[in-house]
Amino acid sequence: MHSNHLLLEEPIRMASILEPSKASFFPAMTKIVGTLGPKSRSVEVISGCLQAGMSVARFDFSWGDPEYHQDTLENLRVAVKATKKLCAVMLDTVGAELQVVNSGEKSISLQEDGEVVLTPHKGQEASSEVLPINFSELSKAVKKGDTIFVGQYLFTGSETTSVWLEVKEVKGEDVVCVIKNTATLAGSLFTLHASQVHIDMPTLSDKDKEVISTWGLKNKIDFLSLSYTRHAEDVRQAREFLSNLGDLSQTQIFAKIENVEGLTHFDEILQEADGIILSRGNLGIDLPPEKVFLFQKAALYKCNMAGKPAVLTRVVDSMTGNLRPTRAEATDVANAVLDGSDAILLGAETLRGLYPVETISIVGKFVLRQRRFSTKIFILRKLLNMLENQ
Repeated sequence: MHSNHLLLEEPIRMASILEPSKASFFPAMTKIVGTLGPKSRSVEVISGCLQAGMSVARFDFSWGDPEYHQDTLENLRVAVKATKKLCAVMLDTVGAELQVVNSGEKSISLQEDGEVVLTPHKGQEASSEVLPINFSELSKAVKKGDTIFVGQYLFTGSETTSVWLEVKEVKGEDVVCVIKNTATLAGSLFTLHASQVHIDMPTLSDKDKEVISTWGLKNKIDFLSLSYTRHAEDVRQAREFLSNLGDLSQTQIFAKIENVEGLTHFDEILQEADGIILSRGNLGIDLPPEKVFLFQKAALYKCNMAGKPAVLTRVVDSMTGNLRPTRAEATDVANAVLDGSDAILLGAETLRGLYPVETISIVGKFVLRQRRFSTKIFILRKLLNMLENQ
């Protein structure tokens, strides 16, 4: 009797873990959003991504011009016809994103304990001493001791491709910073994030509006990823703008929560948005690391209760350069699905990663396995409740 009871409670047979994974006729309930870019814009690679499980293609307008993204979209359409796989289109706005412009595209070496100046004077060439930025009010927004991160994508300060800065002093429009880790910045454009600092820039910039009203309208985008959403009013303004464009009145708006300001107004934003994207990269900077998982669980629960899709980012960062994810990443994806995530968004992993198709395939296997596991637990709990009530 005791052993039978244990069998009823066991969510999965240990022996089944050793069995080969089987292909499923039914698609996973948790979808995969893939960002298309330099490493994933050919018809061949996009076809592989679709076959592997990508169901939404994300176009990130924080880099690249409309013509570049249009060529990629045309390749997507060819791949959709060839594979007979449906794929939605998501336009990701720039929003209130601070950027460092490296027009010379020379590698910039920054040494720990050294100093670097952030300046709004874009005419200056980026170097180890000076980094020109696209925001003239940074000196008014920050103060001594504030933390700033700069990098191409993985700007957490723990990699040698991103740098962690601490504000030393403000001189007029310039911000003098102490370098906290040795790093080499490579590329033409870097993202700058000032931790827990209010940036007085519009959520929907003039550039965003131009792209939406031209590229977005022409291609009748399915989703708008509203970067740096901080207030419910941001969503209302974006919806009004889309409604005025006519053909985009049905486009769904996914509010991207990227900082503490958006987190503070999460409930109001959730009411206005069609869905939520939890940008864990930026949130991992604004929040203490030990609180990121708390926000994730609370936000996913709120989205599930409101009946609105929740999308999670930054799950398999290591696959940007590696064919296999880490054990921690595999568990992270599993927990995200078990917590109720409706989609996994892949950024650098497919944008510039070396293995875009393999990454989507592996994440697809993760989400399919966890959904099966979730279903088994649900059925077993229902069964146990029925037995206890008899």
